[in-house]
Amino acid sequence: MRIFPNGWCDEAAIRPSEHFNERPEGEEISLLVIHNISLPAGQFGTGDVDALFCGTLDCCKHPSYQDLEGLRVSSHFFIDRIGRLFQYVSCLDRAWHAGVSSFEGRENC
Repeated sequence: MRIFPNGWCDEAAIRPSEHFNERPEGEEISLLVIHNISLPAGQFGTGDVDALFCGTLDCCKHPSYQDLEGLRVSSHFFIDRIGRLFQYVSCLDRAWHAGVSSFEGRENC
């Protein structure tokens, strides 16, 4: 497995998300964030995590999704329960993985 110079992984299913921005100039990759997620909570294989990251989640589909209406989040990578690898954002860009975020005093990381 490798990451091409354009930031995309050769073995990932590419699912481009619009929920990202450019990494600030001179900003090196210095933080790895790992989340676990299922939508709805505790249910796997629904395709709804993919829909959330792609901005196509039908928030009327489940009562718990009402809080997700208008949420613009993504991830660089997502590995589903059967081991498939999906990529939503180039590694050269900054995914919006957690909305407003900070780590050790560093904002928007």
